[in-house]
Amino acid sequence: MSDFWGNLYKFPRFLISVLIGFFLTTFQPVFKLLKNKKNGIIIAFITIIIIRTWYRIIAMMTDIE
Repeated sequence: MSDFWGNLYKFPRFLISVLIGFFLTTFQPVFKLLKNKKNGIIIAFITIIIIRTWYRIIAMMTDIE
């Protein structure tokens, strides 16, 4: 039974490391693209459009205007 609790205490650390690894491997190509100024402007513009779209969708769903 002590092995069970030991593994249970290790799980949050494992979960955090998996999430950090996921985001690092997912966004690594984006970081490489940001080194070029032209690509950085395009990525920033696309990011702003995506965030505004999500905001509008959620605002319409919750009837907040």
